[in-house]
Amino acid sequence: MELYHRLLEANKDWAVKKLELDEHYFERLSADQKPDFLWIGCSDSRVPAEELTGSRPGDMFVHRNVANLVVSTDMNMLSVLQYAVEVLKVRHILVVGHYGCGGVKAAMTHEDLGLINKWLRNIKDVYQKHALELDAIEDKYTRTNRLVELNVLEQVNNLLKTTIVQKAWSRGQNLHLHGWVFGLNNGIIKPIIDLPSGSEIADIYRYDFE
Repeated sequence: MELYHRLLEANKDWAVKKLELDEHYFERLSADQKPDFLWIGCSDSRVPAEELTGSRPGDMFVHRNVANLVVSTDMNMLSVLQYAVEVLKVRHILVVGHYGCGGVKAAMTHEDLGLINKWLRNIKDVYQKHALELDAIEDKYTRTNRLVELNVLEQVNNLLKTTIVQKAWSRGQNLHLHGWVFGLNNGIIKPIIDLPSGSEIADIYRYDFE
């Protein structure tokens, strides 16, 4: 059997089992979505948002890219962010990295990797900002994982700089920002940063709204 056929067969089995447990399951699923969470995660196939958090379909709005970046010029991510915040009214935004991230590892090298160089530049910028701390870590594995954490921290800070988040806070929307890192070796999520609604924003990045 071709690999993709296995996916289709597994889907049929899943649908049957859902109906056996609840004959109205798909009626409710197709009615609307009201997720509480926006997950901005890495594209890595080993980090499935719903499975590792025990979430159900409909619980989480998901955006994934290489190394879970929040880039100010990424219209795809910004469109997802705006829809999640302004239309779906999510209450939590989760930026979730993972230890051993291939994108972070690649950004730490001097290799010319083609098109993705431009994307990884964002992680190199994070390294440069924290070079004093990172260069002091002798063990490469430990240094890589620390950069994973710092990258998550910086991406949450990038969310703070968006007018989307700032407008939500200015109108009193309850929107919390979180930075997490998932451990592939133990399955545990480590919280790195949590910012409640109305957290302080560096003055140069702050916008005034009428």
